[in-house]
Amino acid sequence: MPRTAQRVAAISPFEVMDVLARAQALEAAGRRVIHLEIGEPDFTAPPAVVEAAMRALREGRTAYTPTLGLPALREAIAAHYARVHGAAPPAERVAVTAGASAGLLLALALYVEPGDEILVPDPGYPGYRHLVRALEGRARALAVSAATNWQPTPEIIGSAWTPRTKGVLLGSPSNPTGTRLARADLARIAEVVAARGGVLIVDEIYRELVYGAPPQSALGLPGEVVLVDSFSKFFCMTGWRLGWVVLPEAPGNARVRELEKLAQHAFICAPALAQHAALACFLPETLAELERRRREFERRRDFLLPALARAGLDVPSTPTGAFYVYARCPSGDGRRYAIELLEREAVAATPGVDFGANGTAAYVRFAYTRPLAELDEAAQRLARFAG
Repeated sequence: MPRTAQRVAAISPFEVMDVLARAQALEAAGRRVIHLEIGEPDFTAPPAVVEAAMRALREGRTAYTPTLGLPALREAIAAHYARVHGAAPPAERVAVTAGASAGLLLALALYVEPGDEILVPDPGYPGYRHLVRALEGRARALAVSAATNWQPTPEIIGSAWTPRTKGVLLGSPSNPTGTRLARADLARIAEVVAARGGVLIVDEIYRELVYGAPPQSALGLPGEVVLVDSFSKFFCMTGWRLGWVVLPEAPGNARVRELEKLAQHAFICAPALAQHAALACFLPETLAELERRRREFERRRDFLLPALARAGLDVPSTPTGAFYVYARCPSGDGRRYAIELLEREAVAATPGVDFGANGTAAYVRFAYTRPLAELDEAAQRLARFAG
């Protein structure tokens, strides 16, 4: 039999999927599991979005769209930046993709040559390093800590840069830590990367799920900056598989054309039905509903943080975005903690080792993507587990 490519062996599975499989087995046996392991909103798509999808389906608008997305949707995304940030990218530099995952893959394929290094935070979203590896690049870990709010600094990036480094890929707000970079910090990082002739790719999938301060974006920063975003998290459309990329300015919109060629062959286009539905994301009533949900996530965070502390878990840096808490467990063994918590109290959490190798073995990630009543029950079980 032929061997599979060596890159596959270097790509590790999600430990969280093992947790989920065991949780489902416990549920099949009759136990009531509280799921705090999966990073997916418990809210479904807003009503106007669902209605727009049904209308598009009834009207037969399910054929291929232009590869870069419906012009109306690209314009709507650009206009939304203007509402939120006071500045808009040109709509022609917005490329609609089959989720942020496809956006990340296309953005990396645009820049990564075999052997190129891309600097990624550790802990950080595991897809970053695995997508770089799939493209025959090398993901080099940037060791971040609570001292830097779990985010890379210009100094960390500058020290890690080598002649083979092509750029930096980071998330703000971050998965798994829920921390984010201020606009000024993003600007300093962009300047460091630009001075070295690199590309800065910023995953902004949780950009509008923030608490205590307005959303921040790397939009308009100097140098070669690529933004990746999605309708999955803030807009609650995970399974619709729809995202976008904002590409940097280039003569003749060259970056747009280059990404378009890649997308034509890899995806043809993002799901047509999802695109037509997503136009309703920007209606006033939808945005009002999404703001109510954002406030609800904030209430859940504010409930969970002291509950974890009472259960002996340490959160060294308060999350200000996304819907995750990255907590150090008392034993220092996050994998064992997650397994025993699931078996004894039927609360599912994600072992920190999913997110890198930089001290992650001592951590677990909790996703506050369940209603407050369930979080209250989880808090009682955590307290009982702590003994």
